[in-house]
Amino acid sequence: MDKIHIAIIGRRNTGKSSLINCILNQEKAVVSAIPGTTTDPVRKNYEIPGVASVVFIDTPGIDDEGTLGELRIEKTHEVLLHADAVILVISNNQFGSYEEQLIQKFKVLGQPFIILYNKSDEESLTPELQQYISKLYQKELLTFSTIKPDREILMQSIIRLIGTPEKRSLLGHLIQSGQLIMLVTPIDSEAPTGRMILPQVQMLRDILDNRCISIVLQPEEIPIFFERSLLRPDLVVTDSQVFGKVASLIPADIALTSFSIVFAHFKGNFSKYLKGTHQIANLRDGDRILMLESCSHHVSCEDIGRYKIPAMLRQCTGKFLEFDFIASLDRISRPFTDYALIIQCGGCMVTARQLRNRIQPAIEAGIPVSNYGMTLAWLQGIFSRATEPFKK
Repeated sequence: MDKIHIAIIGRRNTGKSSLINCILNQEKAVVSAIPGTTTDPVRKNYEIPGVASVVFIDTPGIDDEGTLGELRIEKTHEVLLHADAVILVISNNQFGSYEEQLIQKFKVLGQPFIILYNKSDEESLTPELQQYISKLYQKELLTFSTIKPDREILMQSIIRLIGTPEKRSLLGHLIQSGQLIMLVTPIDSEAPTGRMILPQVQMLRDILDNRCISIVLQPEEIPIFFERSLLRPDLVVTDSQVFGKVASLIPADIALTSFSIVFAHFKGNFSKYLKGTHQIANLRDGDRILMLESCSHHVSCEDIGRYKIPAMLRQCTGKFLEFDFIASLDRISRPFTDYALIIQCGGCMVTARQLRNRIQPAIEAGIPVSNYGMTLAWLQGIFSRATEPFKK
């Protein structure tokens, strides 16, 4: 379900942008002989049929110079933290401390990588460098030229780099073929015009993949459904912000949870979320809470993370609480130790690796972490019911 993020990393002018264009078979990335042309990470989506949806990330040179260069290098390292795999690009028989430090970082992060020797039409790879890298890293170099590209060999190397992505199901551990799954999807000012949000679409596809029957409605239609039908859902998944209303309309013996909690189980550190949510009862005046969103979006007064959860936390705890908001994968400027609680959204717009890497430093620092859905379930008095399906 997650897209595979592959970072293209190397020194300036090794042909990283030309490589991206070659992979895409389109002139998408700006190419120049001037070192430092790529000044910010550039992401390009690509579909490898039958294998995976991939995001290739073109990055600034790891050897950039000057004050701006240092900022660009920092951006490259940030990309690396969230990449699933890496293509390390070298050329002109240059291989030294820059590359060795990067490879060490790949190993620490557990990232598969390939080393691609680019611009082989300009300067051939020396046997000495080939032997040195092969002996040190037990890896063969892929020699390549974007002037005379062999795209098939390149794509096969990328496919081997990706491997066979693990096929996981959002609901597979909760449902069985033939069951009826109800999705409750309120339409308000936060809903995108003319379409459904990503978690709802992904959940629908997962229900179909598991050979189940889905029924999709808004909270107001739940009573009508039970009045006009003798069917009983095996599982109800609702938008977290209407948890309380939906819980009152769904019989207590029907399993109930939310989109956000399902994604927390699918991508996040679920056991830490379960434990961390209880910290809400211990919040004190002046505590600071970090709200982590996985996407950038227009904010309205109905925004669940910016307005609804903070307002409910202040009201339910009776405490004066301060909040910081970080969107997408933007940098977290404050130390994690400044926070009494961190609340992460479902994470539908980021990969499991990106979500884990983002929240793991807080967990290691001993900071309680929760999730939008779990927090809302707690605040509306249905935390046990909303998490019960996963305990089974």
